[in-house]
Parts: sequence; structure tokens; C-alpha cells
Amino acid sequence: MQDVPVPDVPVQHPGRADAPGGRRAGGARMTADTAGPAEGAGYAEDAEVVVVGAGAAGLSLARHLAGVVTDGPLVVVEPPDGPARSPLRTWCWWEAGPGPYDAAVRHAWDRIAVHGPDGTLTDRPIAPLRYRMLRSDDFEALVGAELAAHPAVRRVTGRVTAVRDGAHRAEVDVEAPEGPRRLRARWVFDSRPLPALPPARTSLLQHFRGWFVRTAAPVFDPGAALLMDFRLPQPPRGVAFGYVLPTGPREALVEYTLFSRARLDGPAYDAGLEHYLREVLGVAEFEVTGTEEGAVPMTDAAFPRRTGARTFRIGTAGGATRPATGYTFSTAQRQARAVAAAYAAGRVPVPPPPHRRRHLAMDAALLRAVDTGRISGAELLAGLVASGPPERLLRFLDGGSSLREEVLMGFRTPVVPMALTCLELPLLRRTGVPRAR
Repeated sequence: MQDVPVPDVPVQHPGRADAPGGRRAGGARMTADTAGPAEGAGYAEDAEVVVVGAGAAGLSLARHLAGVVTDGPLVVVEPPDGPARSPLRTWCWWEAGPGPYDAAVRHAWDRIAVHGPDGTLTDRPIAPLRYRMLRSDDFEALVGAELAAHPAVRRVTGRVTAVRDGAHRAEVDVEAPEGPRRLRARWVFDSRPLPALPPARTSLLQHFRGWFVRTAAPVFDPGAALLMDFRLPQPPRGVAFGYVLPTGPREALVEYTLFSRARLDGPAYDAGLEHYLREVLGVAEFEVTGTEEGAVPMTDAAFPRRTGARTFRIGTAGGATRPATGYTFSTAQRQARAVAAAYAAGRVPVPPPPHRRRHLAMDAALLRAVDTGRISGAELLAGLVASGPPERLLRFLDGGSSLREEVLMGFRTPVVPMALTCLELPLLRRTGVPRAR
């Protein structure tokens, strides 16, 4: 991922005469909402850092910065209730040992399972890792309580209408319930969804609908997370699978998930869930106690993390989503830790590259091969799970695998179709996507 360079920016924290100067770092061309500050405008509030958005990426960054920002307020701008606010959602990741969000984790599993298209079941322990499930409202309550204990942290509710970059300060305009507010900050981190995805060679979606179900009989194994169940009709160019997170013998989150170019009509997701529960899982009687749905970009687009001298993007908007899997939460945590460490050291706090270049190259090849129909995504993914230790696959999905491990996994893929795809990719032109989906 190559950023467009911008001029050096001096980093001089107030009250730190010995703070080091700035270093050259990458950035993107300024857009309409990152223009220079308005001349002669009054400022309602000065801040050291402003974090725009209070989802996983925004709150995680605020949590890590809260302990190191001492030169001024740290302001978190969260959208009001309504369409601008993200609905409740579930985040999952794997981690060894105790973690910072354990108090809010709904459930954790010591085993993962995958059903191949032919019905073959792979069920393996993942110790010392545990697959964790976190609901967004529990996460917000936990982190919100931590932030409330920091006197320098302020939370503002309102709709951000503009982010303007400047050589020494950036500005954030907010439509708040009490009236317009303007925040002027040394650094601004923006986690809002992009209005349109950057140009890409391949752009798919991971889209899904999930039901929280309670069954009449005990049918689930609460000790294993069923990550992928490919015993479903497969699209000609894409992937479809079931995803089951049991929290008890009679309770589970059951999702119908697809990788494809476009979302389905609403009733199609419910029909897929009904078929999966009754015909595949054999659940005769169940009650739906809640729902969730969403869509995650799966694209080989390049996401600039720096949009100006003082403005940055984080989370999915900054490329944190792994292109071939859709996992984002653990990457957002790594970026938040790195940004806080850079700030504490007096460096320009540019979010680091979320993924290694070779992993992005492999993901680009996989997405292209699935989108063209050259390979069966279901057979490939099921084969990778069954090919070796599950912790090796999880390391790869989380960006921590070694080159040797990746070569071994590569031999489990269809060599000829993947080789043709790798040769084709450099010849393809990146094209724009009409809107972020």
C-alpha cells in the first residue's frame, strides 16, 4: 500500500520543548472535506486529539490514547441515535490468554469447526487461543466506563459535517443537539465509512443476516464455534456458508453469509437461514429472539491511512478489514496500540499498514480467482482448514504467519488457476466503485 507523500510536519507538543520534530510520512490527496481551515473563524473548543466515530475502531483508539494524551482534551465525537449510528453487531476474534475486553465477552470457544461442501467435518482445538464473541453494546459500555474515568476525555454527540486539514491544526465541524460546534485539534482520526470505495481490480462483499435462536431441544455444541458450513448451495462465482456461534445447548447466533458482488433481497436471507436451520442443521423447532445483518467490503483497493498533514483514517475506512476474510476487530486493536505508542514517543501518529504486502497480494489473487469462477471458494477454504494445524490458519488470517507456513498452505490451493490469476493481476486496471456498499 503506497501513500502519496505530503510535506514534513513539525511535531511539537505544547509544554514539551524537547519534543522531536516531525518525520516524512505518507498521505493521500486532500479531498473536499479536508481543505485548509477557514480563515478568521472562531473556535468553540480546542483539543489535542479528536476521534470521529465511536465504533470498534474509534473507541479502541480513544481507549489507548486516553492514558498518553496529556497536552489537551481528547474528544470523541459519536453520532446521535438514528440512521447514522451503527446498529448492534457482533465482533469475533481469537486471542491467547486474558484480554482487555474479557469482562464484556459474551462467550468464548476452545474449538473451531468447519463443514466442507461434501459434509466432511473438521473439528479441532485451538489452544492456547480462544475464539471470542463480543457484542457492540457490551463493548461500548465497558470502554465508555474506562473513558469516563479519564478527566481529559470528552465525548460529544453530533453529526460531523466536515473535517478540514491544516498545517498546524485540523478542524471538525459538528452538528450537535445544542447547536453547531467547531473543534480544532492537533490530530484527527476519522473512522466514518467512506462515501465510495477506492478503485480496485476486484470488489466483492461479505454480506450476511443472522438470527439469534432458541431451540426446543438441545442441538448445539457450546464448546465449538462453527466458522464455516459449506453444505449450502454455492453461487457460480462466490461463496455461501453457514456460521454458528453456540452460547448454550439451545441458544446460538446462526448466520447465512455470502461472498459475492451484490447483496440479496431481504427475503432471500431469511429463506437461506430457514433452509440452513431446518434442512442442514435439522432444527425442527426454534424461536428467533433477535437479528443482525451487515455487509463488509472485500476488495484489493488501496485505502490511504493519511488524508492530510493532521488527519488520518482508521478502521475499515483505513483498510483495517482483511480483504479475503472480512475480519477487522483484531487489526483495529493493533493499529490503536501503534498509534498510541507513536504519539507517546512524540512521532507523527500515522496508523501503520494494517496488513503485510504479501498478504494483500495473496488476498487479491484469491478474490480474483473466486470472482472469475476459476476456483471453488468453498472447496479452497475447507481444504485450507483441513490441511494442517488450525493455529497456523488462524495466524495466517490474523496476519501473523511466516513465509514458510504460507508456502505450505499455497500447495493446498489449485496451483494452475491461482498461477494464471497471479499473472493476470498486474495487467488489470483498477476501476472505481459507484458507492461504498
